[in-house]
Amino acid sequence: MQEFRVWGPRAKKIQLMVGDKARAMQGPDERGWWSLQVEGVERDAEYAFLIDDDAMHYPDPRSVWQPKGVHGPSRLYDQGAFTWTDGAWEGPPLASAVMYELHIGTFSAEGTFDGAIAHLDHLAELGVTHVEVMPIAEWAGRQGWGYDGVALFAASESYGGPDGFKRFVDACHAKHLAVILDVVYNHFGPVGNYTNKFGPYLTDKHKTPWGEAVNFNEGGSDEVRRFFRDNAAMWLRDYHVDGLRLDAVHAFIDQSAVNFMEQLSADVEQLEATLGRPLVLIAESDLNDPKVVRPREARGYGMDAQWSDDFHHALIALLHPGNAGIGYYQDFGAMEHLVKALEHVFVYDGKYSKYRKRSHGRPVEGLSAHHFICFDQNHDQVGNRVQGERLEHLAGMEAAKVALGLTLMAPYIPMLFMGEEFAASSPFLYFADHGEEEMMRRVAEGRKNDFVAFGFLEEEIPDPGDVRTFEVSKLRWNEVHEDKHVEMLEWTRSLIHLRRTTNDLNDGELNHVKVAFDAEKRWLTMQRGGVRMLMNIGGEAVRLEMREGEALKLRSREDAVVVDGWVTLPTMSLAVVMMEPNECSG
Repeated sequence: MQEFRVWGPRAKKIQLMVGDKARAMQGPDERGWWSLQVEGVERDAEYAFLIDDDAMHYPDPRSVWQPKGVHGPSRLYDQGAFTWTDGAWEGPPLASAVMYELHIGTFSAEGTFDGAIAHLDHLAELGVTHVEVMPIAEWAGRQGWGYDGVALFAASESYGGPDGFKRFVDACHAKHLAVILDVVYNHFGPVGNYTNKFGPYLTDKHKTPWGEAVNFNEGGSDEVRRFFRDNAAMWLRDYHVDGLRLDAVHAFIDQSAVNFMEQLSADVEQLEATLGRPLVLIAESDLNDPKVVRPREARGYGMDAQWSDDFHHALIALLHPGNAGIGYYQDFGAMEHLVKALEHVFVYDGKYSKYRKRSHGRPVEGLSAHHFICFDQNHDQVGNRVQGERLEHLAGMEAAKVALGLTLMAPYIPMLFMGEEFAASSPFLYFADHGEEEMMRRVAEGRKNDFVAFGFLEEEIPDPGDVRTFEVSKLRWNEVHEDKHVEMLEWTRSLIHLRRTTNDLNDGELNHVKVAFDAEKRWLTMQRGGVRMLMNIGGEAVRLEMREGEALKLRSREDAVVVDGWVTLPTMSLAVVMMEPNECSG
């Protein structure tokens, strides 16, 4: 006996289609749920719903498998049929993480979960601990970043479907890699979202950059919230994922007494106790509000960590001044901004923002640095450039080495973007195929209009819907053993090894971070216990005095040398000096 259930408070009648036969469902109950038990249904049967007198067959909003795409029928899937081999897996603590963000479609030539598995040894040998996977929920079209998902319970068939994702997670765990899955709970994609046919998943009372807001506090919101809470639980429980990254939580419009993030945090804490392994929630937040990561007991939302954009903006504004005056970069560009980002997390913690034309943020007080994730590159910061340029393409190899060095020596949880560890030559462009010519045309025109306004020529702007835009963004793994790519890979590996084996570099106390700098000459030193990072991004070499007992541990350039107790740092270079002993086993 197979039970089918669907939330459809807007429907006067719902029929279940299994094969060619339509069966009237029972309901709705007081919450708007319809149900029906059917005998003799095959384990992988296809099914769909008919709503009222609409002739279209709608997929299940909670469908776990959409092998024929977001417009096609749903298919039953047995979550218990997969054979896992990770029974002893527990996962490393987030505080010790070295994260690595990747996009399944461009991480390998195959663009699939199985194709990605072939490169997991590379990540394990590099010293990565957590793999953050960009969204995999089904979206309309062939290729995309994943942020236009509409069947949020279904792993992308183009990547390998639900079994493919389970194979990927199982393989990651076998390589001692935790998996963080990027999920989108702030909007649905523009094509193939049929949820509002069933119930009020969206509300026209609030708007987001993507249209109507998700209904977190209007009528019916209990079941909408349950939809996303159950989605989170499914990935963590049934797919053995170790954590979730919540996209753009600042776009959650929630006026409830209990914020959705707080509610989700409580759910995950309970699930963690049930499963007996650590689970984490990471928020992408533009709020600069420490409430996001404060414990619920302290009237926070209980997220384990959040992305820290201010670190990225402060660093890149110095290394690539070409950004000056563009968008949010107009709020950055001084050495003082980078110093504040290193010592206090948020540069804008209540101060006036010229870009926003208002005061922004709140100070971080009494929180570990391990609640914040820093990066010098990510999918947005690379992919939202007109040509998808990586930092090395924009500012050069030496600047990219300095940026990565600061990211991995900073007190926060570091995150790399796929390919930066070997200075990948491939760009990461914005690509989006929505499966509809009109939508693709509108997206392409919108992107052209945005960049033409900044002085770019139309022919310089790649078409997001062109498959070539997607193909050129794939990593070229043959580069790993070539020329400058070898140099960058060794630099990355050395930095990660030093971080993971050095006690002072795993200290999350922000008041233990001591920064000195010269704004005019553009050098900076950061002391973290017995470790000192020295950075020179000025136009001339500088000499910085060594302290008694310090020894040179790492340098980004061979001409960074120690003579008579002084370190000579050439322009655009970084070095690490240490008091010995400082390393721990690990």
